[in-house]
Amino acid sequence: MNTPSTPHNHHQLSRAGLLITLGIIFGDIGTSPLYVMKAVIGEGNTIDRLVVLGGISLVFWTLTIQTTLKYVLLTLRADNNGEGGIFSLYTLVRRRERWLLFPAIIGGAAMLSDGMITPPISVSSAIEGLAIKYPGIPTMSISILIISVLFFVQRFGTAAVGKSFGPIMFVWFSMLAILGLSQLGHAPEVLQALSPHYGIQLLVSSPKAFVVLGAVFLCTTGAEALYADLGHCGRQNIQVSWIFVKTCLVINYLGQAAWLLQYEGQVIPENPFYGIMPHWFLWPGIIIATMAAIIASQALISGSFTLASEAIRLGVLPKLTVRYPSNLKGQLYIPAVNSFLWIGCVGVVLLFQHSQKMEAAYGLAIILAMLCTTILLSNWLVIRRVKAVWVWAFLLFYVFMEGLFLVANSFKFHEGGYVTVAMAALLFGVMILWVTAKGIRKRYSDEVKIKDYVDQLILLSNDGDIPKYATNLVFMSSAKSPKKVEDNILYSILQTQPKRADVYWFVHIETTDEPYTMDYEVNTIAPNDVYKVNFSLGFRVQQRMNVFMKKVVEELVENDELSLYSKYHSMSSKYPTGDFRFVLVQEFLSNENELPWFEQLIMSTYLTVKGWVASPKNWFGLDSDSVAIEEAPLVLQPVREVRLKRVRRG
Repeated sequence: MNTPSTPHNHHQLSRAGLLITLGIIFGDIGTSPLYVMKAVIGEGNTIDRLVVLGGISLVFWTLTIQTTLKYVLLTLRADNNGEGGIFSLYTLVRRRERWLLFPAIIGGAAMLSDGMITPPISVSSAIEGLAIKYPGIPTMSISILIISVLFFVQRFGTAAVGKSFGPIMFVWFSMLAILGLSQLGHAPEVLQALSPHYGIQLLVSSPKAFVVLGAVFLCTTGAEALYADLGHCGRQNIQVSWIFVKTCLVINYLGQAAWLLQYEGQVIPENPFYGIMPHWFLWPGIIIATMAAIIASQALISGSFTLASEAIRLGVLPKLTVRYPSNLKGQLYIPAVNSFLWIGCVGVVLLFQHSQKMEAAYGLAIILAMLCTTILLSNWLVIRRVKAVWVWAFLLFYVFMEGLFLVANSFKFHEGGYVTVAMAALLFGVMILWVTAKGIRKRYSDEVKIKDYVDQLILLSNDGDIPKYATNLVFMSSAKSPKKVEDNILYSILQTQPKRADVYWFVHIETTDEPYTMDYEVNTIAPNDVYKVNFSLGFRVQQRMNVFMKKVVEELVENDELSLYSKYHSMSSKYPTGDFRFVLVQEFLSNENELPWFEQLIMSTYLTVKGWVASPKNWFGLDSDSVAIEEAPLVLQPVREVRLKRVRRG
């Protein structure tokens, strides 16, 4: 099974690639004008000239330093065979320091929790424009309906509608620029805000500095998602299209600032995004904004699926069911994650009801993810042999800058930031539980050498008195050694219910750091009788073990390394493989363990959660009619001393 060539060769710079990039990559960051300036001014506050000009200055320099320099120019270079995202970055540096797992997990949990706030705030901000024309319209109900439909259609895939995302987002960004330019003539002095002077002045002199800084951060929240979606479009397309995107965003922000200065000293009359629209354009503007918000939400949902899939394959999340609703590369659907995000999004809308209040919940989790990316990226720079002085300069500068954003966003905690932080903490807890339990499981290894049982397996295979169980009997094993398996697997074959087969296969799957590796290695324990197969599969490869094992057997037969003719005469195929029977052994914690109470709690919780998630047959891509599932007690540390005393009476 050869490793395929990288699937990213078509990500070369092209006009089509640039258009696709607009639709896939920039949805989150591209819809920020819907709510950023409204959040900078604040609900019920009078419009202050310094806040407006200083806010625009901070927005411009945040987009320049945080999004352009850190993510577009530097972080996108830290790709793993063309793939991006915090878990891909972690795979590049994890061999350097073991503790780097923690920032990776924190960042991944924060990104997943962000998936519950971006759709509500984007969709609600767009829909609330209807209230300008129709006061009292139930915008909250409409937002919930749109969000629910969006999550419902995920199971069918979005390949067809996805083709229109690029043109729609091109219209959206063009609209942003045109609307912004239409206002600049009213207050051309806002162009002075591009100087960092006004931003620094606001931070130094205004008592609202940290509140404004927390609002300004909303303009760059999509930068982390931009990196996560690297594999869809390629670095060059993202970097070039960002020039157009940033220009349109900055012009629109400047236009909103010019409009706001006309009401200096007054309470903000409406969302400045809709304020800069001509009244006759309100309806088309709301429709385009809503479509852009839906596209932004779709991009984040797809990114959440990809992120969760990588976490599963890296072993930091339970093995949830992953489905592939279309043939589009990289498109997948995880029902459990979809339901989790939908419940969270609807809950956010019901809890906050208005986008103005949702802004308080937005940003805190993402800045944690960005800090974690900074830590991992600095280690990547070390691996790339960048001079220590530059690595330290990068690390200290961005930790300081993002630390300021973290402090600013922490003021939002009691206003709503606790929602995403609580969800991130829950996901972090599950990931830590998974990693800890797997560590305990590995420490109390119950693996045995297969060769010690070969004679018994061959005797069983030739015992005609026992009904034949399968031609090829396959057991999935977690033992990495090509010569070992878990004790409970051999117990299942030889004692639970003796299982006679022509050939016994023990299969182990190793997830590689490269996303699309597809290799396997065969260790012959006993020719034509017992084999151990170790697969090396990339963390983005769908596992189809029915297909993979048939391919392995066919190749072995073709190479005369395996003969099934003598045992399976009725096969008429050129390369007879016979039938396959997969046995999955599910464990439960035995009462015979003598573990410390903490490890007992961890393992008990781990096995309970493991029992709730998807069936292993779905995870391994197995056909249901070829799978048998058995339960086996897990004995990690047997009771050493039983203080039982025999008593004789009479």
